[in-house]
Amino acid sequence: MYLISEIVYFFAYRLFGYRLRVVRGNLAACFPEKSDRERREIERRYYHHLADLVVEFIYGLFATPPALRRRYRFVNRQMLDSYYEQGRTVVLMSAHMGNWEYMVCSLGMQVRHHGIGIGKPLESPLVGPFVARRRVRYGTQVVYSDTVREEVAYYDRHRVPCALMMLSDQSPVNPHRSYWTTFLGRDTAFLYGAEKFARQYDYPVIYYSVDKTRRGRYTVTFSLLSEHPASEPQYSIVERYARRLEDDIRRRPELWLWSHRRWKLTRNGRIRKDGTIKIIEK
Repeated sequence: MYLISEIVYFFAYRLFGYRLRVVRGNLAACFPEKSDRERREIERRYYHHLADLVVEFIYGLFATPPALRRRYRFVNRQMLDSYYEQGRTVVLMSAHMGNWEYMVCSLGMQVRHHGIGIGKPLESPLVGPFVARRRVRYGTQVVYSDTVREEVAYYDRHRVPCALMMLSDQSPVNPHRSYWTTFLGRDTAFLYGAEKFARQYDYPVIYYSVDKTRRGRYTVTFSLLSEHPASEPQYSIVERYARRLEDDIRRRPELWLWSHRRWKLTRNGRIRKDGTIKIIEK
């Protein structure tokens, strides 16, 4: 499998430089204290990891439960079990770090809660439906933004303890409906949907950190962000989340999704690809 990854790495990085300008711009802005040589080393490791993700994504769509458990291991699942025994739903906050597709595929079979991944559908009309079916084959339910409120309300009303998985590091659409903070030294907008659900229903919020122990092997470690979000000041949870994620990225920078145009927003608009700013009204 990883022979194919090496081929993907060569074509994506060495031959075509897939989104190389975006990656280098992000690394330079986030790590100005590092030398060019140090940033190039992070860049090289990142593209190796990205190539691994491509082949692991395909593998994950066909992998058996024992294979997924071997490759994606929960270190302290007992934290989630304790909330399940209390009948409490939990919000799992993480990021595009490590291998998030393994989490989507295996959440429903690795936890006692009803696992729900919240995200966006793939745009491809050919591949999208197939991938959607394979992601849910072991019990994880995938919910999209247009129905998530109804789904969460339904399970809360019927007292079904769920584990709501939310990747909260994506760039928001509207700068005026975002939480702004300094992240990796940059003025950054964050989604606060996870905190909003947690505060509305007083669900415990748990951050999970994903580490890559070796090629194709990941460990997931859970840590508490908030026991009772309803009593927390607004935005305190998303701020805490940003700090945990920042620590993880600084520790293993090659595992984060640097080829994503994460910093597309200013406080009053959106940065176009040509560098100009489109003002967004409140």
